[in-house]
Amino acid sequence: MVEKNPMASYLPVLGLIVLGILFASGSFVASALLAPEKKPSAAKLSPYECGIVPEYEPPRRFPVRFYLVAMIFVIFDIEIVFMYPFAVVFRQLQAFGLVEVLLFSVVVFISLLFLISSGALSWGPAKRLVRGTPARTSESTIARISGDPGSGQAA
Repeated sequence: MVEKNPMASYLPVLGLIVLGILFASGSFVASALLAPEKKPSAAKLSPYECGIVPEYEPPRRFPVRFYLVAMIFVIFDIEIVFMYPFAVVFRQLQAFGLVEVLLFSVVVFISLLFLISSGALSWGPAKRLVRGTPARTSESTIARISGDPGSGQAA
């Protein structure tokens, strides 16, 4: 009886790891060699919004409500992930399974009601431009990005 080397079964995995590393490093090298030159110019630094010069600066951070909506989405995705296996074995679980799924769904629904009551889903009206704020132009944006001290705005 010939015994098989136990390490031989890991050889394909090692091969895939080596190929993955080679592909990733090759992609980075090819990107660095083939990328166009990165010389900044006024045209490249100016904002592009369908040819219209923006009138005000965009917010620097995402609002917290964005993350709350994302978390609500994840919570309901998890609920769907738990519902599918329940639907598959529904007849075997009988009343106990039904009570457990209803309890789980009620908890998730109560959390949704809490988020709605606390205003997590109300985005509210858009904020208006503050009086006295200068209009935004391509030149002011380029000056802000480049850190030009004459622009009056910090980079």
